[in-house]
Amino acid sequence: MTNQRIGIRLAGSLLLVLAGLAQALGLDSLKDQEVANGLKDALSKASTVAVGQLGASNGFWGNDRVRIPLPDSLQKAEQLLRTFGMGQQADDLRQTLNHAAEAAVQEAKPILLNAVKQMTVQDAKGILTGGDTAATAYFRKTSSEALRSKFRPIVSKATKRVQLADKYNTYAGQAAKLGLISEANANLDNYVTEKALDGLFLIISDEEKAIRQDPVGQASQLLKRVFGANW
Repeated sequence: MTNQRIGIRLAGSLLLVLAGLAQALGLDSLKDQEVANGLKDALSKASTVAVGQLGASNGFWGNDRVRIPLPDSLQKAEQLLRTFGMGQQADDLRQTLNHAAEAAVQEAKPILLNAVKQMTVQDAKGILTGGDTAATAYFRKTSSEALRSKFRPIVSKATKRVQLADKYNTYAGQAAKLGLISEANANLDNYVTEKALDGLFLIISDEEKAIRQDPVGQASQLLKRVFGANW
C-alpha cells in the first residue's frame, strides 16, 4: 500500500468515526466546527488521490473503467481506418482524447480543494449522514461548472491535433438538432470534457466508499480532543 493510499485510509478512519458518533450521540452533541474540520481533511485527501490517479500518464487510457471511447458518430470512421490497415491512426485518435482528459484533470485539484474550503457545517452534517457517495454528490453540485470551464480549453487544445474533430462537430451538430444525440455530445471537445468529469467523479466516489467501508489506523488527535476518547 502506498503512502498516499495509507494517508487516505487514515483520513477515512476519521470520517467513519465521526459518522458513527454522529449517529450514536446525535449530530447536535458534536462540536460543529470539529466535525466540519475532520470531514474537510478526509475529503481533501480523497480528491487529491483521485486527481493524482487520473492526471498521471495513462490515467484514463490505462484504466478500462474510465477510458474514453470514440463517440458513436466516429465509430464508423475508426472501423474504416482499421479496414485500410490504419489501426495505428485509429489508436492515436483514441489516445489523443484520453490524454486530453488526463491533462485537463490535472487542473482539478485547486477547484476541488476550494469546494472543500467553502463547505459549511450544514454541508458537513449532510455528508456524514448521507449515503456512500454523499461527498461525491457535493463535489458534483459545487464544482462541476468550474471544472467544466477549466477542462474545456485544455481538451480543445489537444483535440485540434485530431483531423476528424471538425468533421465530427459538423456531423454531430446536425444529429443533435434531430434529437439523435445529446447537445453535450454534439461537439468533440464537450464530449471529452464531460467524459473527463464523469471519470473524475467516479474515482472520487471510489475513494469515498473505500474510506467509509475500510478505514485503517487510529483516529486523529483532533477527535481525541473533541470527544475525550482513548482510541
